[in-house]
Amino acid sequence: MWRHLNRLLLWSVFSSVTCGKAVLDCEAMNTNEFPSPCLDSKTNVVMKGQNVSMFCSHKNKSLQITYSLFRHKTHLGTQNGKGEPAIFNLSITEAHESGPYKCKAQVYSCSKYSRDFNFTIVDPVTAPVLNIMVIQTETHRHITLHCLSVNGSLPINYTFFEKHIAISPAISKYDRESAEFKLTRKNPGEEEEYRCEAKNRLPDYAAYSQTVTMPSTGGDSCPFCLKLLLPGLLLLLLVIILMLAFWILPKYKARKAMRNNVPRDCGDTAVEVGIYANIHGKQAKEGSVPEVGSRPCVSTAQDEAEHSQELQYATPVFQEVAPREQEACDSYKPGYVYSELNF
Repeated sequence: MWRHLNRLLLWSVFSSVTCGKAVLDCEAMNTNEFPSPCLDSKTNVVMKGQNVSMFCSHKNKSLQITYSLFRHKTHLGTQNGKGEPAIFNLSITEAHESGPYKCKAQVYSCSKYSRDFNFTIVDPVTAPVLNIMVIQTETHRHITLHCLSVNGSLPINYTFFEKHIAISPAISKYDRESAEFKLTRKNPGEEEEYRCEAKNRLPDYAAYSQTVTMPSTGGDSCPFCLKLLLPGLLLLLLVIILMLAFWILPKYKARKAMRNNVPRDCGDTAVEVGIYANIHGKQAKEGSVPEVGSRPCVSTAQDEAEHSQELQYATPVFQEVAPREQEACDSYKPGYVYSELNF
């Protein structure tokens, strides 16, 4: 019985001493050996769906420390460590998961909390579009480069490259507008390749435009200029051809109709009288044949070779001639009078 009481007394004394020592050790650690832990991550800028690692560490490397991670008041996990930081792996999928986060370090009954840690969620940039404007002279090219990414959290930094070499500093844009960079080059003998890079605060993430190739000028020639002007020249040539077609075709039809309507005789000449009969009787009444004279009628016609020809028409004058015996023949019929036709 006494033996049992002695053990109980010893245990109570030992417990009180241990608790007192723990209290004394906690007070000592609060002042010297047990400062607040540190909570950190490789980056505080993330995009939705990104996996992150958070590190909770303590300056005291000799103590066995229990680390606990909290988001707001939600407990996310606990790890024990000595001399090494505790690593917590998370996935940021929603905006409310950006923080704040806290880490608690505990030794015995002593505990300390870290400062709040928050993530910043940004939208990644999309592939930018590179546009090039060129002013060509005999010896130089004056080039203006424009680069724009239509998506991504601002600000966005743009950098221009010739092949794989950066030719501009980072140009920051705080509004959704394109970055501009101007340069002058002598007319090269080889092709030039340009592209641009778009990057915001999201680390280890950048988007690049497609490479734009500018052909060599080959000396004083300007094939790039010709490529730019060729569509316009073709359109201008087509317009000229259509204008000429609509202008020449009516004239051609008018000339063709004029050739087809050229008169074959003179309208004032009595050529419609096909047969002159009883000439002798008419002239006998009049006594003598007057000298009527020819009435020339001039008409102009064109042949197939477009050469002008003049045709002259005259009025015939008939005179009586005595019949000759040698003119009689089997087909001769009395009662007909023949006359000479003079012009």
